[in-house]
Amino acid sequence: KTQNDFLREWLPVRDDYLAELLDRESCPEQTKCELCGKDDGPLRCTTCSGIHSWCSPCIVKAHARLPFHKIQSWNGEYFEDTSLFDQGFVWHLGHGGGVCPNGYQSEMGGWVDMGDEDDQGDPVVEMVSETPGETKLVLVHSTGIFTHCVAWCCCSHLKVKRDHQLLRAGLFPSSVVRPKTAFTFEVLDHFLIDALECKTSAMGFFEKLKRLTSNSFPHMVPDRYRELMRVSRMWRDLQNRKRFGYGHNVGSIPGPGGLSLFCPACPQPGVNLPGNWVDIYKSWLVMPRFVVDGNFSAQHMKMKRPEDDVSLTDGEGYMVAEGPYAVHMKASVESKEKSSCHNHRAVNAANCNRKNLRATGVGATACARHGCFVPGTVVDFQKGERQMNIDYSICNALKFRSEGITKALIIYDVSCQWIIHFLDRVAQSPYLSVPEKMAIFAAVGKFHLSAHKLQCFARFSLNFIEGAGQIDGEILETLWAPFNKISPTARSMSQAHRREVYDDHMRDSNWKKLVGIVKTLLKKYSRAIKGLDETKEPYLLLTSSLSPSDVAKWALDEKQAAEQRGDALDVYQLRFDRAPTMAEIRLTLTGTESENGGQTGSIAWLVSGINLENAQDSLRAELRKLPSDATTSQKVEVEEKRQRLLARLIKFHQTADTVTEGVDHGTAAEAPADDQIFTQHEGDVEFMVDGEEVEELDETEAAESMGIWMPSSMDLERAQELGLEKLQQDELQLRVGQANDSLEGLRMALGRKAVLYRKTLRSADSVFTGTRSKKLIEQVNAKMNKHIRSYQRARKAIRRLSRDETIIGKYREITVADLSVNQDVTEENRYGQGSDKMAWFWIMGQQNGDQSDAWMNEFYRVNWLKAKARYLRWEEELEIVRHEMDWVVRWFSHQEQEWKRWATQSQRSGQRAYAEKQVNLWGRFKEEAQKGFKGKMVGS
Repeated sequence: KTQNDFLREWLPVRDDYLAELLDRESCPEQTKCELCGKDDGPLRCTTCSGIHSWCSPCIVKAHARLPFHKIQSWNGEYFEDTSLFDQGFVWHLGHGGGVCPNGYQSEMGGWVDMGDEDDQGDPVVEMVSETPGETKLVLVHSTGIFTHCVAWCCCSHLKVKRDHQLLRAGLFPSSVVRPKTAFTFEVLDHFLIDALECKTSAMGFFEKLKRLTSNSFPHMVPDRYRELMRVSRMWRDLQNRKRFGYGHNVGSIPGPGGLSLFCPACPQPGVNLPGNWVDIYKSWLVMPRFVVDGNFSAQHMKMKRPEDDVSLTDGEGYMVAEGPYAVHMKASVESKEKSSCHNHRAVNAANCNRKNLRATGVGATACARHGCFVPGTVVDFQKGERQMNIDYSICNALKFRSEGITKALIIYDVSCQWIIHFLDRVAQSPYLSVPEKMAIFAAVGKFHLSAHKLQCFARFSLNFIEGAGQIDGEILETLWAPFNKISPTARSMSQAHRREVYDDHMRDSNWKKLVGIVKTLLKKYSRAIKGLDETKEPYLLLTSSLSPSDVAKWALDEKQAAEQRGDALDVYQLRFDRAPTMAEIRLTLTGTESENGGQTGSIAWLVSGINLENAQDSLRAELRKLPSDATTSQKVEVEEKRQRLLARLIKFHQTADTVTEGVDHGTAAEAPADDQIFTQHEGDVEFMVDGEEVEELDETEAAESMGIWMPSSMDLERAQELGLEKLQQDELQLRVGQANDSLEGLRMALGRKAVLYRKTLRSADSVFTGTRSKKLIEQVNAKMNKHIRSYQRARKAIRRLSRDETIIGKYREITVADLSVNQDVTEENRYGQGSDKMAWFWIMGQQNGDQSDAWMNEFYRVNWLKAKARYLRWEEELEIVRHEMDWVVRWFSHQEQEWKRWATQSQRSGQRAYAEKQVNLWGRFKEEAQKGFKGKMVGS
């Protein structure tokens, strides 16, 4: 069923549901207390299931361990809200809810919560009159805000501090000394999840709690927003230290990145690689692949009193430690150079500044394959996205768990500018460094590459980097989208609080990637299998159709480009200096259309028949070009051509009697019919008036519409009966030649169109030039259509003349999709080349053909190089994914073993229990991965 089906089922009973809801507002039938049966029972609990009636003492007794239930009292007319506190409820701590056997210690005067400050920074003193031994606390829970009297445990032998008593009861005190407010662990967990998943601010969350408490009078609810801000920071910090084992490593302090998760599928020596990985892995296989990007939405305002800021973490998460980063920035020299590529915002806007902002944005590094933030790489921008900021982030990323790794791939929107002096900047700075003997390969994301100059394409394309696999380099853009939802809230936070919030959201982003890593890699595996299948065969077919000497030379060029890189990668560019001029291309096209003359006998007759079909097609094309108000001279010219064509047709059919030796074949010739799809681009106005053809000059059948009898006009059995099978075989050979000539002409026309798009239309600098370019393209389109129609006639005849499935299958149908301009020529740096395939007619018929034409040879060179690159990247992708599956299992196993070690070393029962819980968690992750990857990952 759909959602609408369920709604339709509900509509008839809507009024019944409404009546039931209203009936719940009435006085219960049971007027006596259901527990004691003596007193009236005006009280009910809206949180408990079912309908109940209690008196005041009994409802307190029934809720002795349910302090956060909401109750109402019948006042004679309706139920009104009340509370357990109003009914005399006391929450006893330390004895399972029971009264402390050592009684109360009297407290003279009220408690003071010294944790809050007003807007001026002065302590807020809240005095409350209390019963001796009891303290009135405001307790914040996920269902609302409650006030309760708390009775402390006074056992002298236990000597448990009162803030610890609250913690043992599942309550987090808002201050260490005499707290007046406490938060349940549940509400703190809810707030963190709401903040991470729904991007809820502390203000929004607390406003929700106030409305849950009193939707009509939220202003009367105690305001504990400031306490929530403070306590949630403490709770987040404790939870992180607990999850990363610092509660077991007593006395240890988290180092850089010590409170962060990273990608389980990325290669990390000492964590998820085998001990002999250096000997068994190719260097590109374990190459870290990082993507770098800036986010100008993550701004931060200047603080009024930054010296008062208290940091709970500083560099232990994803944002860099403030001190070392500040020292680096102070020592760095700002680069004023302008971009030598296009007007990139990241370079040319780097000097922008806003006086009211401490940070104009952030820059981050993440793994390019799975989208996990790299610990210790998120930096603040002071004036824009400058190289000194990005250098610090990238250097930290390159040093993160990279012992022994010799290659790294950095994908950055402006890599073409950043990489030029990167190593020089590192060498000149005492605060920057990269691992020794590590080669750095720079690339630009596939989407951003289209905005670069053409020369950047081959040099910075991911398609031509060994080991890049199939990544687009744009995954960090997707990570910024949810991140931007918290930027307005974090903009005015203190620097330390903002850092903690950003770290938490990045940690959660990585956690969600970790949870879904098995599913992600299985999708990548299926995609790699499909991509390899789709690119391998076209590459091999294209290779087999080309001259072996050319392929060998191009392969050598490719090898040199991979080794030398830089300018050598221009081998993937189309070399226009080798392409012929417009006159040469025009001459080549004209040569493919020339007719053979002087034939005699049956072959000459067959050839003349094919030529007559072409002549008819040309005349029909001319008629389509005629304007609706054709002049008399134009009509006369057409009629003269018809008469000449008619004379040739009559002579052809007279010769047919001689060639067939007067056999009565009895088969009517079919009238020619053009495919309407391929009669376009032959004129602005078709030769039509009000939907009808222009009146013919005479009433006889027009020559261009007359049927031509050929051996292919009859079926094979009939031809055999009449002894014309040899004539059909000759026509079949000629038709194969006609199809080959038509396909060659089509390939040449498509190549010409590609060059026109690239060199003429795209670079047109005036209306005149642009219009002229479009006219040239229209002419080429007409040539293409003519070759296609000729091919269609040849293909139709071949299918009637042959039963050989090899020949029939070789000449396929041409579709509009096959005729797209080759984008390897027109848009070499476009997005989405990883799965390109050439149309079928580009890779046939070249084995014995003459490839001496300079332009066509260049055209095939570029296509072969890119076809091979596409195939190799998919081959790498499959190998990478299979190893990533193994690395994920090893990563989970590493976590499992770490917690086993901590469980063994634990001194306290709680530590041991939590460690065993973590062992079970990572063990389940490992088992799920092994089950999902079975038969796919290496070694399975």
